[in-house]
Amino acid sequence: MEKSVVSFEDSLDTCFGLSSKDWKQYSPLVLAYIGDAAYELVIRSMIVKRANMQPQKLHQKVTHYVSAKAQARMIQALLAKLTEEEAAIYRRGRNAKPYTKAKNATMDEYLEATGFEALIGYLYLDKNFVRMNELIARGIEAVEG
Repeated sequence: MEKSVVSFEDSLDTCFGLSSKDWKQYSPLVLAYIGDAAYELVIRSMIVKRANMQPQKLHQKVTHYVSAKAQARMIQALLAKLTEEEAAIYRRGRNAKPYTKAKNATMDEYLEATGFEALIGYLYLDKNFVRMNELIARGIEAVEG
């Protein structure tokens, strides 16, 4: 079977008639909303591709990375490596007023995680997948190292 050369994002846009926008104009909480999903999909994909195991074990491994505490540690390690534009997106997300509260993290950790997710959401919507994955990989190294 021949592999498709059309990317997921291009296919999504074509199939549903979507167009590119100026994602910087979107609410930071909207960016964090999509960033949360994009980040979790990257982490789930990484864990599943590393090993075939029971779903509960997969979930345990995924939650090690997909928590406000882990995301806050990641973004702290990444701040010096962000471009000016990326840092601005992060700050907008961090300074947004979320409507929910953190369950297993401090409010500061939750706000930092929201900023991280806003940045990931922006990079995802902007189709800058190489940079998005690069930051996630560096963040994982920082948390594990």
